[in-house]
Amino acid sequence: MNCLTTAWTAHENELRGWLRRRVGNAALADDLLQDLFLKALRQGERFCAIENARAWLFEVARNTLADHMRVAHPMVALPDDLVAPVEDDDTVDTLTACLPRVLSELSPDDREAITLCDLQGMAQADFAKAKGLSLSAAKSRVQRARLRLRAQMSQVCQVQVDDSGRVSDFVPRPLL
Repeated sequence: MNCLTTAWTAHENELRGWLRRRVGNAALADDLLQDLFLKALRQGERFCAIENARAWLFEVARNTLADHMRVAHPMVALPDDLVAPVEDDDTVDTLTACLPRVLSELSPDDREAITLCDLQGMAQADFAKAKGLSLSAAKSRVQRARLRLRAQMSQVCQVQVDDSGRVSDFVPRPLL
């Protein structure tokens, strides 16, 4: 164990400074340094076989810090008067009311694919069987119908989607 004591004495202050600069907290740096020492201690006689003890200690210190950062989830205190956002269900209901008119403007094949698979919940495999199509052809038909429905909704209802894919705004259309 003399080689560990020698290496530790030579590099402890440098390791402590390196850790303190990374975490910005002296107590946490000391805790990580203790973990590092225990890892070196567990090496036993194998530590003496390491050619560059300083490099090994810094490598293990870097990994110890990375492990700590991976599991550390910083907490932020929220104010007591924070109000939860209110979901706007009216937007969805109004947009749903616009759907029949837009569906009526699609081709019969697109309307059928959307109605059966998306609105009535028919599995695409069952849709393929009912239409005499291969499964990949049915999936392609449904996907193309969805794209045309989305384009039609974007064009005539001026549907706008936010970064997360949720409807953020639209212009309702009167029913037929």
